[in-house]
Amino acid sequence: MDTDLIIVLGVLAIVLALPALLSSWVDGSVPQSGIFLLLVGGVLITVALSQRGHTYTFAEMPDVLMRVIGRFLK
Repeated sequence: MDTDLIIVLGVLAIVLALPALLSSWVDGSVPQSGIFLLLVGGVLITVALSQRGHTYTFAEMPDVLMRVIGRFLK
């Protein structure tokens, strides 16, 4: 699997975890799904950074996202 795809999936999992965590916090329940998504996203980002020779920068992230989306639309 390509590191660009792994990092995009990891960021997407963390973005999806935030509303789940907030919803559980407001309801006063245990945020099981939010914690799971946060953990999966962190592991995916860690795997992508360990497989790539150098790190991603914040300025590079839009290009990475567009490359991954472009690959699927091609």
